[in-house]
Order: sequence, then structure tokens, then C-alpha cells
Amino acid sequence: MKNILIVGASKGIGLSLAQLAISEYSTFTLSRTLTPELAALQTRHVSLDAVNDPLEALQDLPDALHGLVYCPGSITLKTINRLTEEDFIADFRQNVIGAVRLIQYCLPRLKRAGGASVVLFSTVAVKTGMAFHSSIAAAKAGVEGLGKSLAAELASQQIRVNVIAPSLTQTSLAQALLNTPEKIEASAKRHPINRIGQPEDMASLAHFLLSDQASWITGQVIGVDGGLSSLR
Repeated sequence: MKNILIVGASKGIGLSLAQLAISEYSTFTLSRTLTPELAALQTRHVSLDAVNDPLEALQDLPDALHGLVYCPGSITLKTINRLTEEDFIADFRQNVIGAVRLIQYCLPRLKRAGGASVVLFSTVAVKTGMAFHSSIAAAKAGVEGLGKSLAAELASQQIRVNVIAPSLTQTSLAQALLNTPEKIEASAKRHPINRIGQPEDMASLAHFLLSDQASWITGQVIGVDGGLSSLR
């Protein structure tokens, strides 16, 4: 059975992916907290902060790792005059530095797999300019650049790297934007498909990108956004 590590698996997209993967992969999970929903899956879990904590707690990962998915993200929505330098740094650390730390730590294990997949997460706001998104869009643009550069660098070692770019998704991270029926309806109407995203929409694509069925897909930024980035 292949081994995968899901970072940020306690809720939202990461939890949905863990629920899909648990029957197919030897699933290792990492998050700051172990939620009851994640605990019920009985994955091999490590509690730590991917951005700030030492990663030695991951030393018991298997020698070969066939998949790594980095799910943590942030939503910092402010006008540019209200954003501080610390806001930009915090978003960059959460979205880019955290991913870099995990990839660097796991790289020897990914190489030993003889074929591995790394999945990162961006946002539709990188491709489609959106007001108040400058900090998170800048950070996620960094994720896209990281993903494409690593895909080129690691292709010869049979490590694929792809990025999923969601639009607004019903997760706790987006709770403030979707905490009333009116907000949900207004957000849904902005999307050609006329609904907001669900964690399963992103998790199903991540699950596919981990699989051998996606073995010829690398270096891609794939929008899962109800058509928002490309349809009018």
C-alpha cells in the first residue's frame, strides 16, 4: 500500500481528502489539532504547526512517501491601506514557507518512492484580480511559482507537482464570508455554476492527482472554481 502525508487534515479540504484516501493509502496526517472527525479515521497522526514547530516529530514517517498534500491556507481580506507588512509576512509563511518546509523535509522519502505526487493549493484570486485580496493573492502566487519550479526541478526524479486553485469553499476558514444564507446566495451567484465550492470538490481532484491515473500530469495549476476564473 502506498504512503501519503496530508498536512492540514483536521478539517475542510484536508479532512475530506483523508476520508477519501484512508481506504486506499497508508495515510499519515499532520495538523495543529486532532479533531474528533480526523481521530475517527484512525490515520497515523502527528500534531504540530507546520510553519513554526520543529519537524523532527515526523521522523517516523515511512522511508518512501508516494504523496504529499499541503492544505493549510489563510484568508486575509483588507484594503491595501489596512494591510500591514506583518499581514503579508504571515500569509507568505503560512502558504509558502510551510509548504517549503514540508517538501524539503519529505524530499528524500518522495525520491525513494520511485514515483510521487505533491499537491499544493492556491486561489482563484491569483488568476482573477479581486479587491481586498492583495496579501493572500500575493502569497498564493508564490505557491503557484513554487509548484511550477519544483515540477520542473523534480520531474527527472519522477516526482510530480501540481497546484489546485479553488474559489470560495464552504470551510471554517471561510466562515465569516458564508455565515448567513444571504452571503451564501450572493457568493453562489458570482459563479457561473451558481453555487459555492464544497471541500469534496477540491479533495476529489487532489485524490486523483495522487493516483497513478494522473501520472502524466505535472506542473499544472488547475482551477476548481465553478467557472469563475474563465467564464463570463
